[in-house]
Amino acid sequence: MQWADLIGHERQRQWFQTALTNGRLASSFLFVGPDGIGKRTFARLVAKGLLCRATATQSLTACGHCEDCVQVDADTHPDLISIAKPADKAFIPIELLIGERDKRMREGLCHDISMRPYGGRRKIAIIDDADCFNTEGANCLLKTLEEPPAGSMLILIGTSLQRQLPTIRSRCQAVMFRSLGTEQVKTLLQRSGIELSPGQAELLAGSGASLAEARMLVDEELNDFRNNLLETLSKSQLPLIEIAKTCGAIVDAAGKEARVKRERLKLLFRFAGEFYRDIALHLCHRDGDTQGVAMTAPAATGRECCRHWKTGPRGATLAWNRCLIAAEQVDRNANQATLLETWVADIAQFSGC
Repeated sequence: MQWADLIGHERQRQWFQTALTNGRLASSFLFVGPDGIGKRTFARLVAKGLLCRATATQSLTACGHCEDCVQVDADTHPDLISIAKPADKAFIPIELLIGERDKRMREGLCHDISMRPYGGRRKIAIIDDADCFNTEGANCLLKTLEEPPAGSMLILIGTSLQRQLPTIRSRCQAVMFRSLGTEQVKTLLQRSGIELSPGQAELLAGSGASLAEARMLVDEELNDFRNNLLETLSKSQLPLIEIAKTCGAIVDAAGKEARVKRERLKLLFRFAGEFYRDIALHLCHRDGDTQGVAMTAPAATGRECCRHWKTGPRGATLAWNRCLIAAEQVDRNANQATLLETWVADIAQFSGC
C-alpha cells in the first residue's frame, strides 16, 4: 500500500508532510472519525514513510521496495508496534500495555517503545480501538504519553473525541477524519471486486460512506432486512417483541464470530438511527413540507411515519440518540437480547407508540 492507493484524506496527509518538513511533528496523535474510512491505513502509511530508510528523513513517502517497507506491509517490522482490543474483550487489556503480572514493565507496548529503534530512525506504536480504554488501561499509558521516548511516535485510533477518556484526549494531538464521499467508497468497493447496482449506490449515499458498513450494505439479505425494519418502525403501533426477535435473528445469522456479530448489530442501530434522524429533520422543517427533503428511508415510508408521529421533533431526536447509545453499548459487550429489548422499549416510548 502506497499513498497513491489511499482514497481521500488529502488534507490530513498534507498536514503531516508539512509538520515533518518543518520539524514540528508531534509524538502522540489521536485519529478520530467513523469506522471503515481508512484511519488505520493512513496510520500505517505514516509509519511506513517514517521508517523507510531509502528516502529522505523529511519525506513522508516510502519507496515501497526496501526491507523496511516490505516488513511494514507484512506487519513484521521490529520498530512498528500494533495492538488492538481482542474480539472477546470489552477493553484493551493492560497486559498489552505493560505486560503480564510477572513481567510488568518488562514487556508490552510501554516497554517495547522505550527500546532503541532497530533501524535507527523511530519507534512507532499504533493503538487501535482507543475508544475501548478503561481507566486502568489509560493510566498505564499516561507516562508514555507524557514523556515519550526520544524518536518515538504513538498513534491512537478511535471514532470520536467524546469517547476518549480526558486523560488520553488531553495528551494527544487530535487529527479529525471525515467520512468518504459516495463515489470514493464505490471506488474502494470496486477495487475489492464488489459491483454496486443503482439501488445499492443510492443506499450507499445515505450510509455515512463508511467502507466497513458499505460492504455490509451490499449484502442482499441485509438490504431486505433494512427495508423491512424501516417499514416496521414507521408503523403507528410498534410490535416490540417482533422487532427484537427479528433483529436478534439477523445478527445471529452473521455467524459465530463475536466481532462480526457486534458489527452487524451496530449496523442495525445505524439503520434505525438514520431513520429517526430523518424524521426529526422533517418534523423540524419550518413550512411543514417534507417533499423537498431527502430521506434515508424510502420516501413513502418516511412521509407516512411523519403524518402519524405523536411526539414531535423532540421525540424523534430522543429516539435517534437512543440508537447512538445502543451502538456504543454494543462495544461495551452488553448482552444482545437485553440490549435489543430495552432499545425497542425506549424507542417505542419516545415515539409515543
